Amino acid sequence: MGVEIERKFLVKGEGWRVPGAGTPYRQGYLSTVPGCTVRVRLIRDKGYLTIKGITVGATRAEYEYEIPAREAGEMLDNLCERPLIEKTRYRVDHQGLTWEVDEFAGDNAGLIIAEVELDEEDQAVMLPDWVGEEVTGDKRYYNSSLVSDPYTGWPLESGS
Repeated sequence: MGVEIERKFLVKGEGWRVPGAGTPYRQGYLSTVPGCTVRVRLIRDKGYLTIKGITVGATRAEYEYEIPAREAGEMLDNLCERPLIEKTRYRVDHQGLTWEVDEFAGDNAGLIIAEVELDEEDQAVMLPDWVGEEVTGDKRYYNSSLVSDPYTGWPLESGS
């Protein structure tokens, strides 16, 4: 079985920015039912279909398959729930791990999340100084949740 072990954090400041351009991602969901999401993703000229199970702690089942980019584009345009997730992904190396920093656009503009994939759920992680609050278990920050409840519609927190 494919398994993903991932921790998510909000990002603070600009210390994560690395020279060079990030990679644009366009993704949507064919299903966002609890416990089983089906995602279509287009990354440059490659398409992917991903099925993810329910998250327990920082772990969940994940199966990903490359599909023709043309078909991924057609599914994104015609079948996926709205709004689509638009983001630019940056890869940042820190203390032997590669962090993926997603800077969202469109209906989720203003949100920046850093994720790190691990080999074990209890693996020690040295957090970069630009990593803020951990949101691993907070479903609001799942990409699939950002479709039905986009970040730009969230109420401002008091004090911000």
